[in-house]
Formats: sequence, structure tokens, C-alpha cells
Amino acid sequence: MEPTTTIRSYIEDYIRKQGYTLQYFADISGVNAGTLSAIIKGTRPIAMAQLDLITQGMKLEEGYFYEIYGAECFVESAPHWRRLEPFLQRCAELDKLECIQKVIQEVTDDRSYISELFEMAEGMLERGQTKAARMLYECVAECEKYQHSERLALCQYRIFTLSLGQDQHENLRAAVHFEPYINRLDEERQLDAIRELANIYASLNYWDKVFQLAEELLQRVKFLEQYKNKKKGIDNNRISKHPLFTYKYYAYLIMATVWSERKEYEKALEYISLYSNIVIEEPTLEDQSFIKRFKDWAEVNTYSCKLMMGDIDALNSYLDFIETNENETLLGLVKVIEAANLYHINIDHALRRFDLFIHKLLNELNYQSSYSTVIQNKQHTKFWGNLALYQLSKGRYQEGFRNLLICLTIAHKINDDSTIIYCVSLFEEYRSQASESIESQYKSVIKEVYGRYEKKSSIGINAV
Repeated sequence: MEPTTTIRSYIEDYIRKQGYTLQYFADISGVNAGTLSAIIKGTRPIAMAQLDLITQGMKLEEGYFYEIYGAECFVESAPHWRRLEPFLQRCAELDKLECIQKVIQEVTDDRSYISELFEMAEGMLERGQTKAARMLYECVAECEKYQHSERLALCQYRIFTLSLGQDQHENLRAAVHFEPYINRLDEERQLDAIRELANIYASLNYWDKVFQLAEELLQRVKFLEQYKNKKKGIDNNRISKHPLFTYKYYAYLIMATVWSERKEYEKALEYISLYSNIVIEEPTLEDQSFIKRFKDWAEVNTYSCKLMMGDIDALNSYLDFIETNENETLLGLVKVIEAANLYHINIDHALRRFDLFIHKLLNELNYQSSYSTVIQNKQHTKFWGNLALYQLSKGRYQEGFRNLLICLTIAHKINDDSTIIYCVSLFEEYRSQASESIESQYKSVIKEVYGRYEKKSSIGINAV
């Protein structure tokens, strides 16, 4: 399609070349002949529904005319929301993101559409059209960047959550950019935002920051509980993702995790006890589900702490729990292998017990269908890294180096600098035992790592 070609001239040319009468094309397209005539003459604008019917009648792919339609209707002439809304929605449905970008850059000169664009972004988010939604949120945020509005803060919150992915550098950048907007959010949304920020910083091992956020979460939820109790019965509409009481216990859970990561297991156990037996009045089914979830977390984290303190008797109970609770299996195995490396425990029987699960992890890696969340990414690198150390320390070099290369590959994929350094250090320690094939694979991955660091000027590693 030539850039200067209008849709109506393209339709007229098509009808003529095909030898159709106007009535015949009207019949095959499903658009009224009078309407078609007015469209071709330029006396009537084309509605989105009509454009899709005409496109189908011409046997062209869906959205074929969207780029030129956007230029004609919203760039070269004053846009009307009645036509803009269905256009943006259809572009989102067909993943025509470039068309959305071009149009919204033009229409935001008219600030009267900002509210509508925001509401449309919310609808797209609910329908899972996340890429299109993010474009609209970014557009609204740019237009309101000098405002101190809750809508701007909510846009930034949405952009933050939609920005999270496998790249830890990008996740950190998103978190730092969003954090100043937390206080402008609704009080209940602040709880979700703080919890999600804590998860990001936890994946980066910024434990001081994580503890600070947990304290802030605890303080805010206590304030909200007092406020809700005073206003009981007036307004019970919930904005937060989870019941209000859960955020207090999430805070204790996060604090316990931080103490555990600092190897202060006695303190971790103190905080675990705070969410191990939650009692609330007249719990709903949802409340009961969360209470059980916290109780399960308390049980598994107690086993973990005891094991990391050298209590070998906790091992079998821990293995029983993570075998019957699949959501805890990966993290549980990470802790089991960590303890084995720390206290020189033989856990071959545990690895055989979870052999099918470990093979499942390998298969997911081969098909690149895993690592969908930030926390799970970190658990995968910890698992393969600790397993590599366990195998190498026992002289099982082929298995150990294989697991080390898996860990290094994942760490490179998600920009996990600390794990990359760990892998390089471990390889250097056992390098004399590496076969030529392993050495070649290692150098290949390290070459990619170096290329990325040289490009981004992030860090340097003295290795190969």
C-alpha cells in the first residue's frame, strides 16, 4: 500500500479491478451499498466495524488498513473518542502496538482524553492485553508527570508491575523509578506496592532494604486496621488484593526471611511464631485459606531454620513436607542442599527421592517455559548453583560442572551478577577437573557474559 493511498481510493480501485458492481461488493462484504457509496465519495467516515467487514470482503488480513486508518482519522484530522476507543481496542486485540503508539502520541495533545485513556488501560489490563495497556499507562503518566495525582501514581504502579521480568537490572531500575510514587497511592494499594517492592529487593539480596520495607508495611497495615475498626460498617469495599489482616503477617514473614538470610535463625524463628497460629473473628473462606497458607509457611520455614542451624533430625520432616506441598519443593530443596554443603551432610537419598522433580526442572529449562517470576528465577539459580557445589565437592565432576553451567546460563539470562561471580569462582576452584568439552562450553557462556558487560559497562570479572 502506498503511503499516499487513502482507504476509500484503495476500495474503489479494488472494486474496479475485480470487475465488481458496488452492490455485489456490498453483498460479499456485508456493508450496505449506500454506506459503501458514501465512504468511497468521502462524505461518510468509516466506522471500525465497517472497516473490518470491508477488509474481510477484500480477503485481506485483519487490521490490514489500521495504520493508514489511524493516520487518516486521528493524525490528519481531529480525533473523536467515539471512533478512537474502538480503534485502540481492536489494535490491542490484534497486537497492532505500533498503530497504538503512533496514534496516542498525537491524540494526547488534547488532554480531555486522558481520563478515557486511563480507563481503557485498566480494561485492557483486566483482559490480559498487557503490552497495549502499558503503552496507555505510559502515555497518561507522561501527560500528568507534573501532577501530584493518585491517577499518576496508579499509572506508575501499573507500569512498575508490567515492567517486571527476567532481567534483574531492569527490575531494579523499575523499582527505583516507582518507589517515590508509593505515598500517592490509595492506602490499601500501598500495601500491595510495598509487598511487591520487597519481593524485588529480596530477589536482588538487598536485605536491609527488604527489612525496611517490611517495617513500613507493618506500620501502615496497623494504621489501616485502627482506621477500619473506627469506621466499621461504613465502607467495607476492599481495594487491596488480599484481606487486610494478611499484610501484617506478610510483614512478619518477610522479616523472618531477612533474619534467616542473615543466618540469624533464632530471630527468624521468633518472627515465624508470629504468623504460625493466626486467629481472627468470624473468618471467611478466603481468610481461612490464608490462615492455612501462613500456617504451612510457618511449618516449612521452621524446618528450614532448624536444618540450617544443624538440626539434622529436622531433615526427614522437611523432606516429607516439601514432597506433599509442590509450591514449596524448589525452595525446600535449595535449603536442603545449602545445609548439606554447610554441614557436609550426605543427601544422595533426598536427591534420588526428588529425581523426577529435578528432571522436570531440566525439561522446563530446555523448553524455556519456566522462570516466569522474579522469585522463582532466584530459586532456580540457587538450586543449580548449590547442587553444583554439592556434586563437585563429592568428586562427581561431570554432574557438578553440568549443573554449574546450567546455573551460569540462567544467571546470564536474568542478569544476576552475584550468581555469575559465584559460578566463575566455583569453576576456577575446580577447573583442573574440567574436561575439554566442559571447558569449551564454559568459555562460550563466559564470552556472552563478557559481551554483555562490555556493552552495558556494568561490572568486570577476572576469569577466563
